[in-house]
Amino acid sequence: MENNKILSEKRKKLDTPRFTIGEVVKHRYYPFRGVIFDVDPEFMNSEEWYDSIPSHIRPKRNQPFYHLFAENEDGPYIAYVSQQNLLHDENSDPCSHPQIDNVFQDLKDGKYILKNSNLQ
Repeated sequence: MENNKILSEKRKKLDTPRFTIGEVVKHRYYPFRGVIFDVDPEFMNSEEWYDSIPSHIRPKRNQPFYHLFAENEDGPYIAYVSQQNLLHDENSDPCSHPQIDNVFQDLKDGKYILKNSNLQ
């Protein structure tokens, strides 16, 4: 019973996701953009990864973290970014990450539609 109360209180402290799968976002500080393909309700990466973030922009852990098909001027890659460091990308150009076509079927109204999705 006590464990359930602790879990319930922890969940209340987590931020609600602002972004959804398929949205195109950009990083608040670094020059890259990408398409969200997964969301963690809170930080779920390694301590080594977390500690590698410069302390002045190190995000809090109890917020959503997003997995992105990201791209910058050097090319495509996978990124893991906190909600506080993401912004909606107003650029209407499609992303060119090579894995997008494996997960999404189309870009519609600025958002990628998942394959096998009933959304039209």
